[in-house]
Amino acid sequence: MSVAVLELETGRPIFAVDERIVLPTASVGKILLLVEVSARLTERRLSDFAIIDRSPEDAAADSGIWQHLQAPAMPIADLAALVGATSDNLATNVLLRQIGLDAVRSRAEQLGLVRTALLDVVRDTRGPDHAPQLSVGSAAELSWLFHALMHGQIIDRQTSDRVLNWLSLNTDLSMVASAFGHDPLAHRGVEHNTWMLNKTGSDEGVRSEAGVLRGPRAGLTYALSVQFEDRDLASRLRVMDAMRTFGLDLLEWVH
Repeated sequence: MSVAVLELETGRPIFAVDERIVLPTASVGKILLLVEVSARLTERRLSDFAIIDRSPEDAAADSGIWQHLQAPAMPIADLAALVGATSDNLATNVLLRQIGLDAVRSRAEQLGLVRTALLDVVRDTRGPDHAPQLSVGSAAELSWLFHALMHGQIIDRQTSDRVLNWLSLNTDLSMVASAFGHDPLAHRGVEHNTWMLNKTGSDEGVRSEAGVLRGPRAGLTYALSVQFEDRDLASRLRVMDAMRTFGLDLLEWVH
């Protein structure tokens, strides 16, 4: 387990446990792809309305809705919104084919992220020649990343705000954010004096979440990653319960 919580206003550490170790973070690493897409839109190297076709090589099961739709192509900005909203695997792979994994890695390094990386495209099966995980990260860097996004420090304010807008669509409130009491399908506004956004990642034996929570008393950014033996339902539920308990602690802090 790795945890890091920062005060939103100052960046002061509030709580940490093994915050610098590197753990698998599953789809949380897709944030780095969204940062690169947003940066290119700001630099006008891409157009929001540029249409990209999907191909059979991009196919990936599990999360996302584009695989269930008839549309053979979508604008770049819409694909980023799908990644933010449903962690869409097909949209992720199409964007990576357009952007390039090397560019995403280079951007992360420029931002000073040395323990957090998107390692590969989404694959239904990982073989010996593939990266063992979709992404890895440290809680310290992920909580800093959200702090920097909130303060407009990832490239610039326009780039940061665009990424935050995509992430605000996320429908997965099953982990830490399950404690915040928000509607998974509609939580972009302030509810009961709290506001939040997050990005989650799930894989066999992996649960990870990073995000922002603001309340009437304080605001914070957080990251929590857990790697565990996913041998039965009870094991998984213990991890999910622990993540919700952590969320309740965060909620108490901001209220």
